[in-house]
Order: sequence, then C-alpha cells, then structure tokens
Amino acid sequence: MIRSKCLLLFLLLSPPLWADEGIAQFKALTDAGVLIQSALGETLVSQQHQQAFMPASTAKLITAWLALTRWGEEYRFQTQFYFDDKSKTLWVKGGGDPFLISQELTLIAKNLKKRGIVRVNTIGLDTSLFSSGLIVPGSTITRNPYDASPTALAANFNTIAVKKVAGKWVSAEPQTVLTPVAAKWAKRHSKLGNNLRVNTGRNTKNSERYFAELLAALMRKQGIKTANKVIWGTVPIAQPIYTHENSHTLADITQGMLTYSSNFIANQLVLVLAADYYQRPANFTDVADFISLKLKRLNWPDAVIVEGAGLSRDNRLSPAQLVSILTEFQRWRHLMPEVENGIYAKSGTLTGVSTLAGYMVDKHNDWHPFALMLPRSLSHQRRNAIVRKLARHYID
Repeated sequence: MIRSKCLLLFLLLSPPLWADEGIAQFKALTDAGVLIQSALGETLVSQQHQQAFMPASTAKLITAWLALTRWGEEYRFQTQFYFDDKSKTLWVKGGGDPFLISQELTLIAKNLKKRGIVRVNTIGLDTSLFSSGLIVPGSTITRNPYDASPTALAANFNTIAVKKVAGKWVSAEPQTVLTPVAAKWAKRHSKLGNNLRVNTGRNTKNSERYFAELLAALMRKQGIKTANKVIWGTVPIAQPIYTHENSHTLADITQGMLTYSSNFIANQLVLVLAADYYQRPANFTDVADFISLKLKRLNWPDAVIVEGAGLSRDNRLSPAQLVSILTEFQRWRHLMPEVENGIYAKSGTLTGVSTLAGYMVDKHNDWHPFALMLPRSLSHQRRNAIVRKLARHYID
C-alpha cells in the first residue's frame, strides 16, 4: 500500500513512535531524503526523494554496479610477469589489482620459482596503466589506511602494518616481511604508537617500491636469489613468463569493499574501469567522465560522482537514484553486508552527512530497496534504528 509523505513526516516527528529506540532530535529528520519501494517497485515512502544529497560511501554501490556489470562476479584481476634472462630483470606489469595481499605475492613467488627463475638482479615495474601521482578527490593527507593512494601495483592495499617487540620494529602480520620501506615508515611514525597500520603516502614511487621490496623478500623465502634494485619503465619483452590471476574473484573483492567500506578498493576499481574504457593511463578526470557517461544512460543528467569511494563532497545523488541502482543491483544483493537483522545495506558518513542504502527483507523474503540520506551527522546506531523502525512499520 502506498503511504503518503504526510504519514512519513508524522512518523518522523512523533516522539512516542520512536521512544523505544531512544533516538532524540527527530525534527532534524524533516530535511532527510527517503525512498522505500516494495519488491515490485511500488513507492511505500518518499520524502525529498528527487533531491540531490552527498552520498558519502553509498557511492560505492555505483562502483560495485559498474564493475560487476562490466566484468561479472567470476572475473579475476591479472598481473603479468616478464623475465629478461640476460640481465636477470623481472618485469611486473601492473593491472590495478586491488587485492595483491601478501598471500597472493607468496603464490606469485612460488609460481615464478616453478617457471625456473633462480636469480633476480633487478625488479622492473611497469605502472603505465595509471597516471602517476594520482590524488583521490576528497582524500586527505593522513597516515590512516582509508587515505591510501591508488597505484597500478599495490601490496596490501598500500598499507604497512608494524609493531614493536622488545624494542625492535617487526611486521605485525606473520605472512608479511618487514621491508626497508616498511622499517623506514615505522621509525618515522613511531610516535603514533607501538602497533601501527599506516598508508604508504602520496608518493607513488614509495608505494610501488614497497610492492617490489615485499615481492623480493617473498621470492627469497622461496629460494630465489633476489636483489632490492628497482627500476621503472615499459616492459621491453613481448611475452610474459607468468600471468597471475588473483585467487579472489571480483565478487569476493566487491563484498569486501562493501563490508569494510574500502576506499582503496573502490578507487582501484573505477580507475581500472576508466583505463579499460578510454585505453589510456587512468586519471580522475577520466573516472568522472566515465561515470557520468554511464549514469546519463540511466537518464541521470544531474548526478555527479567524481571518484569511486564517496570521499568527495562534490558527489551528488538522490534517494531515487540510489534506489534505481539497487534495483539494478538485485542479482548481486548477496554481496551486501547485513547491518541489522533483515537489513542489508551500505552506510555512508562524512562530516555533516549520514546515509544508508540497501534492502529491507520482509517475512516473505521479499527484498525492498531503500535509501535514507541525511544532510547532518548521525551515529550509525541511530541511523540503523531509523531504518529498522521504518522497516517494521512499512514492510513487516
């Protein structure tokens, strides 16, 4: 049954209805954007559903939809390896894989050994898939993992985890070796504590060098004699000696991005999409143009998404547009995190912005897409409680 906007306003403004949730200041919700649809696409609740808001991390739903539409759930990112036997140079051509964690690099080292490589004097990095020195719109200069910069070759999401044991810095992960770059970062940021996870900074050469050093260390663990010399350039060899397909599918990666709200994964995905579409080194101008092109095909001329994670305050989407994406996303709904019992959704938070978009599941297992967008800060507990109350009132 279609409910009126007046009923929603009464719901939001009437304290007794919300008293059991312990949520205060409901008058602030009158400027919220809300849309809930039935499983058949009927409007159950709407308030300012055509108005544009900052989506924050719910923009990752756009990124997930674009990536899964382009490549499919079973897609696996590839990284190619070439070997110059004369100079003993191992060339690595980056494919923008967002999930080259230590375990993947260990698999790579084992497979390179199987292909007969016993000595590497130099590691050559071909990072031409992305433009150099990329800065994500809306990102800030901090050492927090969520501010890690994208690169065509990235180890462990361009973050370093270290801890101090008996006065010495060691890797905080048993599968990861402490490399020279990691040790340098640990000493530089030791005042932050004795157990750190920091990003590798905006200097992409540092991030890429960390990738090379970690790969070198893991190859040495496999018995391959490997130096730490690193060079950059274009692969000069025609055929790869090995092409590594990530053991994680795009479905795995997307699910992780949505569950943990990984800014790094989101922007790796949109950069690879842009590079694939325009056939040139990816940059955020191309990213914004690519996303705009795709959204205009949905008749969304007013939508603005300039990066893939929802960091930029220039991003604009309406609740109706988010629900439209969720309707398209139905076949991948199993990748959404369950934030409350029967509510599968992606949240978004910026200073002065709070959003939640996803699906409410009723007792008949029907999935109802919804979007809640607030131009103000609200704790995730309060935000979830609002959606839980709406679900109880309208679909249960």
